[in-house]
Amino acid sequence: MRDYNMNDFAYGNLHDDDDGRSSKEGNNSIQKVSVLPLVFLIFYEVSGGPFGAEGSVNAAGPLLALLGFVIFPFIWCIPEALITAEMSTMFPINGGFVVWVSSALGPFWGFQVGWMKWLCGVIDNALYPVLFLDYLKSAVPALATGLPRVASILILTLLLTYLNYRGLTIVGWTAVFMGVFSMLPFAVMSLVSIPQLEPSRWLVMDLGNVNWNLYLNTLFWNLNYWDSVSTLAGEVANPKKTLPKALCYGVIFVALSNFLPLLSGTGAIPLDRELWTDGYLAEVAKSIGGGWLQLWVQAAAATSNMGMFLAEMSSDSFQLLGMAELGMLPDIFAKRSSYGTPLLGILFSASGVLLLSGLSFQEIVAAENLLYCGGMVLEFIAFVRLRKKHPAASRPYKIPVGTVGSILICVPPIVLICLVVVLSTLKVALVSFVMVVIGFLMKPCLNHMDGKKWVKFSVSSDFAEFQKENLDCEESLLR
Repeated sequence: MRDYNMNDFAYGNLHDDDDGRSSKEGNNSIQKVSVLPLVFLIFYEVSGGPFGAEGSVNAAGPLLALLGFVIFPFIWCIPEALITAEMSTMFPINGGFVVWVSSALGPFWGFQVGWMKWLCGVIDNALYPVLFLDYLKSAVPALATGLPRVASILILTLLLTYLNYRGLTIVGWTAVFMGVFSMLPFAVMSLVSIPQLEPSRWLVMDLGNVNWNLYLNTLFWNLNYWDSVSTLAGEVANPKKTLPKALCYGVIFVALSNFLPLLSGTGAIPLDRELWTDGYLAEVAKSIGGGWLQLWVQAAAATSNMGMFLAEMSSDSFQLLGMAELGMLPDIFAKRSSYGTPLLGILFSASGVLLLSGLSFQEIVAAENLLYCGGMVLEFIAFVRLRKKHPAASRPYKIPVGTVGSILICVPPIVLICLVVVLSTLKVALVSFVMVVIGFLMKPCLNHMDGKKWVKFSVSSDFAEFQKENLDCEESLLR
């Protein structure tokens, strides 16, 4: 396989023209993504709002649920967002974390992080049709089981896949509309709930009755995937400025969109932890504001799940495109449609969603979280290694800490990763282990296919030009 020589990739620096496009993109007529759509793409890649956060109250009660959504962003969201901002401006190209890990640890580990993260993304996307129907089944009971449910999943997947095919700019502005619509009912619910709030309800905690596995997995699922935006960095206008700004706004938006609805919901109605399961926020809205608000929340939940599907599929498909341009996957994955979208990557991601959509919500969350942890460990190692190995590399955005500081930034999230791994069930651990082994076997198999000329692998000419720029930069720094 013609893997890109990532050691030559260390001084990642695409030179932007005045109009915000990279020099290699100057002749590209495809419109790039600006700050506002990017913020909402990040919002949907990470969270999409409080839908699915109900499990935190079920697992640990109001106080720990609320504290989790306050503390977790400092332990996980901010470190991951900062690292993503630095690495994405150092390597402002499609492929994102695959490029970072390959540059620091070699193509084998770059492929592994790509495999694990793509699989996580597809598993994640299989959730959204499930959640979509869970929120609507109280209004339309026929969607709960059987042929209507299966048909709904299929139709929804095909429609959203088509939107992804039509272009990332369309997806971005669709995400803006969906995000505003999805969060408005919770703003209303927060205001309507004020006269009903009883602050003592927020303080309920029973440490002897906490499901730590469910609690951590719920927080983790609602507040991770900050690195996903890196896989489409090559589609962003002026990424060295746009990406850090969008990530900053995204952290604030995501944190508030989870915390405030739980704050009003747990404070305004009597606590029954058993009721706080997927879709319960619609019932909370009904108790606070009436049937009209319940219907609005249900519609918002459905819309939000469509937004998460769109954003995740965009990230997954552009990741495969980036891996193909690096020579890690066959050339065919690098082919774009007339709208500039990675056609085969979209089809592969949609197929995976349909195959996995029959799994239960909790099974999906637990399996993807464990795989995601493995990928994040590789990313943290790559971040620190690149800081030590190439401290003078061009980083348009750089976290203002030295080598020791870069290590310390990674400590809290790695501790959290260890907790998630320790608390995982044997079944989930075994499934995740099998998936990792498959990734280890796929790399030599693809190398063999390339050696036999069964399929064509090659490095994109853009990456070859990028390599030459980096070599020239490295030589000038060493003089």
